[in-house]
Amino acid sequence: MQVTLGPLISLIAGVLILIMPKLLNYIIAVYLIVVGIVGLFGPINLKF
Repeated sequence: MQVTLGPLISLIAGVLILIMPKLLNYIIAVYLIVVGIVGLFGPINLKF
């Protein structure tokens, strides 16, 4: 099974937003930073 970092972070961010809606701004900011870094350095593939 091969998982890329972007969708995994999206899933975690979505769950955190559902659990703690007050953290929405912080979660979106961290998500955008991580996705931007991944976009700059290329995809990181995690193999399970």
